[in-house]
Amino acid sequence: MRYRFIDHTADIAFEVYGKNISELLENSAYAFYEAFVYTERLERSKQRIVEVEAEDEDLLLYRWLNELLFLFETEFFAGKEIRVEVENLKARGTIIGGKFSRGEVKVEPKAITMHKFGIKRERDGLVAFVVVDI
Repeated sequence: MRYRFIDHTADIAFEVYGKNISELLENSAYAFYEAFVYTERLERSKQRIVEVEAEDEDLLLYRWLNELLFLFETEFFAGKEIRVEVENLKARGTIIGGKFSRGEVKVEPKAITMHKFGIKRERDGLVAFVVVDI
């Protein structure tokens, strides 16, 4: 399982899983796009490279999601295929997807919040909890 959505009163919340930080970032992107756009309608016509770095894994995930949100809001871009490599808390992601129209948006994301945000280490890998303000 890559991720699962959590019932939340006014926002979108999801839990993301990964064997390592690279897989966690990939799966967080899949969850983000699935929450906000009809991904099955997207074409694989564009590619974006997203690079972020941080002092710790929590901040790396937070900056990663904010970059996805920025592309979503400014370029109307969402991904279908995501690959991420992380080395020394520097992430480089390749996102293949396409532009979407406003009619293809399920709900409009506003901000990645810090509410209960964070990554936990578990026996099988990493688990992150994310809440996105809508």
